[in-house]
Amino acid sequence: MEGQLPITKKWVVFYPVYINSKKTVAEGRRISLSKACENPTCVEIGDCCNHLKLPSVIEIDKAYPPDFMQRGRVRVSLKREDGTLYNPIISSNKDTFYLNCS
Repeated sequence: MEGQLPITKKWVVFYPVYINSKKTVAEGRRISLSKACENPTCVEIGDCCNHLKLPSVIEIDKAYPPDFMQRGRVRVSLKREDGTLYNPIISSNKDTFYLNCS
C-alpha cells in the first residue's frame, strides 16, 4: 500500500470506553474490571497497537454513540488483505481489548 491510504472503513472500531474500569457494562465496558484500565485515551490505545504491530488510525473527532461526550476512537486492522493475521496472538476483537490493557 505504498503511496496510498489504507481503507479503514472495514477495520475494527475500538472506543476507549470498552476497556475503561470507571465504566459499567451498561455504560459500554466490554471486559472484566480486573482486566480493564482506568480512563484510557485514544493515543494510549494507538501506542499499544503500534507496539503490537497492528495498523491503526486514531480518530479524535469521532464520539461514542451512546454517550457523545466520550470523544475519540481507534480503528485497528487485525488481518492483512489476504486474510492472514498481523499478529498471531491477536485473532479477535476481544484479544485486542485484553492486550491493550496489559
